Amino acid sequence: MAATDEEPILGETYLPRKFKTSVVIPPLNDVDLHANDMNFVAIEENGKLIGFNVLVGGGLAMTHGDTATFPRLASEFGFIALKDTLAVAEAIVTTQRDWGNRTERKNAKTKYTLERVGVDRFRQETERRAGVTFSPVRPYEFTLRGDQIGWLKGIDDHWHLTLFVENGRLIDLPGKPLKTGVAEIAKIHRGDFRLTANQNLIIAGIPEAEKSRIESIARAHGLISDNVTPLRENSMACVSFPTCPLAMAEAERFLPEFVTEVEKIMTSHGVGNEQIVLRVTGCPNGCGRAMLSEVGLVGKAPDRYNLHLGGNRTGTRIPRMYRENISSAVILSVLDELIGRWSQERTAGEDFGDYLIRAGVVKPVLDSAVDFYEAGAA
Repeated sequence: MAATDEEPILGETYLPRKFKTSVVIPPLNDVDLHANDMNFVAIEENGKLIGFNVLVGGGLAMTHGDTATFPRLASEFGFIALKDTLAVAEAIVTTQRDWGNRTERKNAKTKYTLERVGVDRFRQETERRAGVTFSPVRPYEFTLRGDQIGWLKGIDDHWHLTLFVENGRLIDLPGKPLKTGVAEIAKIHRGDFRLTANQNLIIAGIPEAEKSRIESIARAHGLISDNVTPLRENSMACVSFPTCPLAMAEAERFLPEFVTEVEKIMTSHGVGNEQIVLRVTGCPNGCGRAMLSEVGLVGKAPDRYNLHLGGNRTGTRIPRMYRENISSAVILSVLDELIGRWSQERTAGEDFGDYLIRAGVVKPVLDSAVDFYEAGAA
């Protein structure tokens, strides 16, 4: 009889659908924790990690025309001590393994399991399997999202250089030989190259003596530019055409020029140096994380998108659909009007998505299982 291997947690079965995990250190939500099935928010006390707040059931995918599918923010389960992390993680995974929907693929993700059985019941089953009781969530706050572009010094006195790579595409372009630049850096760098969740690249572990040399190479090859706007740095798209067979509209190839047009609009209204989180996906499966943006475009057909508005800067609110199946030209016209209003009517420091909610342009999504598909305007 042939020997068989058994995975120690999944056993003889796969999970019903893909399962994503994140770890985040406040106040920086650089991994968009609400897009993931299982999430750990680091909690420190007197400079020491003591445990995690656990959030479960986030996910952004949906299907056009199917209201049984929707994006969902992860639910807070509670706080656990550091020593209980692996036990709780295993319990969450095995509960989804056993309780997830295996008959309907579109409703097989962890977020739908929580909606079906209830957050409290899923939490209680996790506690039973782990032998751990969740404590109340410890206070935390996100004030930043995305990557901190540029230089940061690590606790080991080495430097880390985060490079903005538009759409994550490292290729040689006219006047910007990005791929060649990274290859040149790789010839002398003895540390790590790290890909980020926001399509950027970190050159990590750079000694002080190599810092200026690596920056010179990066600048010479267009990997560092002082002219990238906050809008462009905080914009993102999925790969879409021609690579993805699920694509309905352009995303990666569409984004750079679209951002340029939005930059012109923002400059014309005197807010060219402000930040808006803008994301484009070529279909509703969520790979570009448009459902955690202030302005989200979801592809429906060539040059036709659903326009979602009203997410927030920190990635903790889902945007609502404002207009359905409209062209990029119409979207730019809508944004011209709304950005103009924002520039004139916002309160001090008020972000674009927050303004749209306060001004009644769109209603906030409070419970996506209930109200995500309600009319967009407030």
